[in-house]
Amino acid sequence: METLKIVIPTDFSVQSEFAYLMVKKLEEKINTEIHFLHVLAVPDTVSMDAAGNINTCGEIDVAYVEKQKEIAERKLANLKNLYGTQINTHLQLGKTTDAIVTFAANAKMDLIVMGTKGAWGIKEKISGTATQMVARNSIVPVLSLMCDRSDLTINHLLLVHDFSNPTAENLRLMHKITKAFGPTVHLLQIVSGDVAIEKAAIEANMMQFARLNSLENVECHVINDKDVENGVIHFNQMNNMDMICIGTHGKGGMLHQSATEKLINHLFKPIISFHLK
Repeated sequence: METLKIVIPTDFSVQSEFAYLMVKKLEEKINTEIHFLHVLAVPDTVSMDAAGNINTCGEIDVAYVEKQKEIAERKLANLKNLYGTQINTHLQLGKTTDAIVTFAANAKMDLIVMGTKGAWGIKEKISGTATQMVARNSIVPVLSLMCDRSDLTINHLLLVHDFSNPTAENLRLMHKITKAFGPTVHLLQIVSGDVAIEKAAIEANMMQFARLNSLENVECHVINDKDVENGVIHFNQMNNMDMICIGTHGKGGMLHQSATEKLINHLFKPIISFHLK
């Protein structure tokens, strides 16, 4: 059986524990290789060589950074005591989100799993969340969650997409999940116009998308709402999906947030975000 390589960025908080419990749920049906990554947030002028020695430009106290590194290493070692020696641990220096994205890409990870506290109001507009930033920039799919999902059953998987131009997307991770858990795959498109007028054409595109991407056990849904975020929230309230998959073009920012990023910050459901072509 093929192995799913998963990295869990950890700041040693309860959110990181939620991420690990989610991975253990996946591990019930999928072989996994688990990597915990802690990023020691330091300026670009601080670096660490292959031997683990800290180097700085001189303005930052080397002893202080070394102390923080020792603390992080002890906490990473404690994860092995908690979860077993089969897990892998890594320590990186740099900007947190950039280091996570780079590590996942270079290590050829299949999935990044991150717990998030979410963000609302002015906090969301100014800073958002680390999970949101990683989802925006990572070529590796990101699974985010806000709470303990150790009791999760994956019977209904929601794929939110604009099916206007059906193409083959990189749904490798989604295929692994559907093969392992056998859920019903719900295809959803949110429209602003009259559903009755658009429904037949959209459903035809959905079925073509399903054929192009080898998706089986599919149900099609077209609903009207003011935007994608509200459409997904309202559809989930009516149908109670177990997991949500949604693509992103990575175009978020202070003046524009993608629906994917908004859902990561607001929705209390496991969400897999992946980059569209």
